[in-house]
Amino acid sequence: MISSENVELLMKLLPISGASGDETEVLETIRSISIQSGLPERCCQYDQTDQLTGFGKTGSLIINLPGNRPGPRRLLMAHADTVPLCVGCKPVIEGDWVVSASEKTALGGDDRAGATVLLATLLKILKEDLPHPPLTFFWTIQEEIGLVGARHARAEQLGNPEICFNFDGTKPEGVIIGATGDEHIGITVHGIASHAGAFPENGVSAVVIASLAIAELQQGGWLGKIEKENGSGTSNIGSIQGGAATNVVTDYLEIRAEARSHNREFRLEIVSAIQDAFEKAAASVTNEAGQHGRIDFVHHLKYEAFQLDISEPVVQKAMAAVKAAGEEPEIRVVNGGLDANWMTENGMPTVTLGCGQHAIHTTAARLHITGFQKACEIALHMVTD
Repeated sequence: MISSENVELLMKLLPISGASGDETEVLETIRSISIQSGLPERCCQYDQTDQLTGFGKTGSLIINLPGNRPGPRRLLMAHADTVPLCVGCKPVIEGDWVVSASEKTALGGDDRAGATVLLATLLKILKEDLPHPPLTFFWTIQEEIGLVGARHARAEQLGNPEICFNFDGTKPEGVIIGATGDEHIGITVHGIASHAGAFPENGVSAVVIASLAIAELQQGGWLGKIEKENGSGTSNIGSIQGGAATNVVTDYLEIRAEARSHNREFRLEIVSAIQDAFEKAAASVTNEAGQHGRIDFVHHLKYEAFQLDISEPVVQKAMAAVKAAGEEPEIRVVNGGLDANWMTENGMPTVTLGCGQHAIHTTAARLHITGFQKACEIALHMVTD
């Protein structure tokens, strides 16, 4: 059983505010605790992600630890940020769970639990001078807004790790070897403004255009869960903004959407279906003068899908560590995005394991202490066996 010191670390990191772009205090706390525990300050550095993106107050934190025995470099990672709903959280322990004391805030176990797994592992190595190969501990920023920290991760700055593990999720025995890809979609719908009471016939409603397009996509099976003969995936219209008054025909809407699939070609087919529906709707809505609306449509890759082969060394090592901790590995491929998507895309194949998180991003969020402790045990096996 891992020491209760790990839970104390967890309770120290959980209440620190750290929404995406505001991770400085979280990372500085991790850095300070590490140095106070004997880590040479020269082992710590921040990358330049915030400077590259022009957003946020800090880069991701990297700790490169020299090995005291030979072996390929191994990397442990977790993201430092939380969703805004977690800001102001006061964690409390109820039995075998950590929960938020307030019904108005989420807990933030996603991913402070993973961040603590890394820190606890590092501190144990330092305290007990355990034998280990070269190690890298990597706390990424801005995961919740598009896996930004992992997207800009570069192998050379991380010491060129050969075996990489990410801690973020529920079951510590769950070995996630693949995840879906995601295409971000931005749609601007241009209508024609007019007084909605005096001259409604002169207007072209952006709301009507969007409504017709969305209805066609729903009826055609291109929204939500998508199952076609040549592929499967999901899509979602996540945000619609526009309009200012009831007496004006709405001439402008901004829509944010997404398309996901493990197959890149089919994912782009979903994007194409969405674009076609909006263009068709814009052309079909006219005013009395025969004028119609138009759309601007853009899309870009948020992260690419990946799936590791079970025979790959990182997968085998993950399974061995889970078994060494007394659990049976559960190989999984998921439909959500992970830092592992971009790590793998950047040439560092990465397996993800859970650390006790439940009901993330909600006020019902909670963290299973036994699951968190098991994740700490698995992580220790990963870097010392």
